[in-house]
Amino acid sequence: MNTEQFEARDGIEVQELAELRRAGRAHVLLDVREPEELAICQLEGAVHIPMARVPARIGELPRQQPLVVMCHRGGRSRAIVEFLRRTGFQNALNLEGGIDAWASEIDRSMAQY
Repeated sequence: MNTEQFEARDGIEVQELAELRRAGRAHVLLDVREPEELAICQLEGAVHIPMARVPARIGELPRQQPLVVMCHRGGRSRAIVEFLRRTGFQNALNLEGGIDAWASEIDRSMAQY
């Protein structure tokens, strides 16, 4: 999966993200959940920027590699992907189902809420 493939897509399934991670392919995982949610469960290596702070920290985000945005179930991250795409981040994708889907489908040992 490369950056050009994102222009026609809005989201990525948890299975696709798991494969990216297993293969060691370049990507950034942006977790927009709140600190109290991160205390329950999180994915190793994710960049944590709460949703409300993303606009102020947009300069920290990559444009040249896949940028997968996640939250609990996908609603907040979908809004952030829409915002990022309006500001030129054609590489942004929503993690469909969020960390809830990850815990249900990829890592069943992960705590859920």
